[in-house]
Amino acid sequence: MAIAGIGVDVVDLARFERAVARTPRLRERLFAESERELPLRSLAGRFAAKEALIKALGESTGIRWHDMEVVSNGHGDPSFRLSGAAAALAAGRAIARLHLTMSHDAGVAIAMVVAETDG
Repeated sequence: MAIAGIGVDVVDLARFERAVARTPRLRERLFAESERELPLRSLAGRFAAKEALIKALGESTGIRWHDMEVVSNGHGDPSFRLSGAAAALAAGRAIARLHLTMSHDAGVAIAMVVAETDG
């Protein structure tokens, strides 16, 4: 295994909430249908996760927000379901695994992504 990229992003919760209140269509533009009804702090964490993923992949050419869906397993552990350009970019970079962690505290949401190859 080799680390192909690392990304981290922080979102100010109050600022994110104001942006969503000003522009309600942000929910549809930034989040997959399965994500949209989550509480705003969870959405902020998912937004941070998507930004961190772009950083870990090293570019965002052609990627749409819906190409990066944050999902959770039965234990609540987050991961990505990639599609479209995000999946193609990850495959092109031989990314075998993506590790995602998210947290919320003191008015911020933070996410970190580590991209690994098998090489």
